Amino acid sequence: MSANPRPAPRIATIIVNYKAADLIIANLSAMLAEQDAFPGSTITIVDNASPGPDAGKLAAFIEAENLGGKVRLMAEEENWGFAKGNNIALRELLGAETPPDYVFLLNPDAFPRPGMLNRLVEFMAAHPKAGIAGAKLEGEDGAPQVSAFRYFTALGEFANTSQTGLFYKLFRKQIIAPPQRDETYETEWVCGAAALIRREVFADIGLFDEAYFLYYEETDFMLRAKRAGWETWYVHDARAVHLVGQSSGVTDGKTKDQVSPPYWFRSRGHYFRANHGPVYAFFADLGWLSGSLFHAGKRAVTGKDASSILANIRQFLKIKGEGSEAK
Repeated sequence: MSANPRPAPRIATIIVNYKAADLIIANLSAMLAEQDAFPGSTITIVDNASPGPDAGKLAAFIEAENLGGKVRLMAEEENWGFAKGNNIALRELLGAETPPDYVFLLNPDAFPRPGMLNRLVEFMAAHPKAGIAGAKLEGEDGAPQVSAFRYFTALGEFANTSQTGLFYKLFRKQIIAPPQRDETYETEWVCGAAALIRREVFADIGLFDEAYFLYYEETDFMLRAKRAGWETWYVHDARAVHLVGQSSGVTDGKTKDQVSPPYWFRSRGHYFRANHGPVYAFFADLGWLSGSLFHAGKRAVTGKDASSILANIRQFLKIKGEGSEAK
């Protein structure tokens, strides 16, 4: 007699929203379709006190589409940021009498291609040491986005901010976003825009560090998971569309022609202090600053505009002067 098939796992999807209700409404059906194969799965939308009608729009949509049993809205009265926004939902979900087997993090500006969730679940079932599995992110036109990364290092800070081919080659093993391979492979961290996390990972290492307002929180989480013995994988045939920056207004926090917001610098500083200590954080800051100055000087010498780089340097120094722990 054959053994009974294993029941389908329950998956809790969390979407933290800030001023992106229209994107969620336009694309939520894709995530609901993915969860049809996993009975009892739910979607929790945490609205982080979006100004304007976002919370009302989402509530009206859930009611109009009769999604009350599948989609829940948690309307917050303060913008807590990404880490705490997820934790608000996670505390309820993981503390329930029947907690989910997996948590799926989904950005408001992302949605799955057909079969994405099933592929991620199949991968996790076949790899018990995998605690986190990230999807292959791409634009609506199918153009691939870098989705698998290396941890941040002091040398990597210099190489990446210098924007110089020679330093990329010299410190290629320190580059945060290496060339992405068209295969499934273990990596150091994946983008939190579309990532499946095993429930046991939270039991082992806790929730997200709420000292991060936005950015670096998923890197910190996956580094802590690695230190606890869990693996992080990039699953190339689980695909999701990511409309980069449409929910945050920041494309990647480091773009050379963009001035990064204060919270990006505060999150960056906290990451190095929390994970590597103050001495290493000092050298990471030195790497970032010297690389940025080199890049600004190179652009000035070649007659190119360096104003955004200099603005980022001023922002960096201002945050350092205030104390990076300030919100």
